[in-house]
Amino acid sequence: MLNLTRAASLALGLCAALALAPVFAADAPAVAASAPDSAASVAAASEPLPAGSLDDRVQQTKADVIRLNRDLLVLEEELLFPANTQVAVFVSMDVGLMFDLDSVQIKLDDKLVSTYLYTPLEVQALHRGGVQRVYLGDLKAGPHEIVAFFTGKGPHDRDYKRATTIKFDKATEPKYIELQIKDQQQKLQPEFDVKVWQ
Repeated sequence: MLNLTRAASLALGLCAALALAPVFAADAPAVAASAPDSAASVAAASEPLPAGSLDDRVQQTKADVIRLNRDLLVLEEELLFPANTQVAVFVSMDVGLMFDLDSVQIKLDDKLVSTYLYTPLEVQALHRGGVQRVYLGDLKAGPHEIVAFFTGKGPHDRDYKRATTIKFDKATEPKYIELQIKDQQQKLQPEFDVKVWQ
């Protein structure tokens, strides 16, 4: 992590130096003219500056830095969570008339790895078909167990807390696990299901 931070600050410094190089090059002809044996530097400095104002170059540098930052974040995620050890847990909702979600708590191999409190807007997004990633991490190959606790309001506006468990084997490919909240109309209560994607 520290090396990525150093790389990002080095990249920012390089971008700033590249953006300001034409500004400093504009002062170079006067300095180069005073030194007769530096004819090569006079020729290089007398080349026309690229069209555009300093503001344009600064904006271009900002865009380059943002692009570089995005690339560094992607690289960091690939380094921290390589595909062969990656496990991701998602939450999705069906209709959601029987259950008003407040929070989700995820335990992986008896270790709490994620807790999330939902706002009403996030719950609405889940009702409209949204899927939220609540956990991304690394797991070694072998058998594992996930326990998910759902807290909210159930039928008749009663407090409701349910858990669902799944045992799975992690191999060398990434593992994607979806925690589904569905309405079960026959029993008039919510149902919590787990689906493992390959």
